[in-house]
Amino acid sequence: MIAFVSGPVAALAPDAAVVEVGGVGMAVQCTPNTLSALRVGAHARLATSLVVREDSLTLYGFADDDERQVFELLQTASGVGPRLAQAMLAVHTPDALRRAVATTDEKALTAVPGIGKKGAQKLFLELKDRLGAPVGAAAAAAGPGTTGWRDQLHAALIGLGYATREADEAVAAVTPQAEAAEGTPQVGPLLKAALQTLNRAR
Repeated sequence: MIAFVSGPVAALAPDAAVVEVGGVGMAVQCTPNTLSALRVGAHARLATSLVVREDSLTLYGFADDDERQVFELLQTASGVGPRLAQAMLAVHTPDALRRAVATTDEKALTAVPGIGKKGAQKLFLELKDRLGAPVGAAAAAAGPGTTGWRDQLHAALIGLGYATREADEAVAAVTPQAEAAEGTPQVGPLLKAALQTLNRAR
C-alpha cells in the first residue's frame, strides 16, 4: 500500500494532482477542497489510498490521514465504491459525515450526488458503528460557509494556473449559481462551472 506521497506538485487538474516522487510523476485523484490547498511547484504531502482493479490502479489523495481513513471506511458499505466515497468527502468533511451518520441526517447525505433517500437509510444502518463519533466540536464549523466557498474556489483556480483577474471573473460568473443552491454551496460543481466559463472566454 502507498500510504502517502511527498514532493513538488508538477501539475494540477480539476480532479487530480501530479506529485513528483523520486523523478516519477504520481497522478493522485483529489477532491476540490484538497486541490485548492496545492500549488504547482510547491511541496505537498498527501495521504493516499491505492484502489486496485483488474484494469486499473488508481491513487486517491487526501489532506490528512483521518480523511483517508474515512474514505476507506465508507467503502466497507455495500454499493459504495471509491468514486462515491470521494464524492462524499468532496461535499462533507470527515466529521460532518460522522455527524450525519450519527444523527441520521438524511438531508446531509442526499446532498451527495448519487445518494438518494433509500441509499442514505442503508448507509446509516451500515456505517453507524464504523465511522464513530465526530473527532472534535471545532470541526462543526470547519465546513465551507456561504463566503468560504468563494475563497476555496478562487484558490483552486489560482492553483490551476489561472491569473487572479481570471479567477475573480470566474467566481463572479458562478456566484448566481451558488446563491441559488439550497444549503451550503458545493465547491466541486462550482469549479466545473467556473472552468467552463473560463474556457468559453478564451
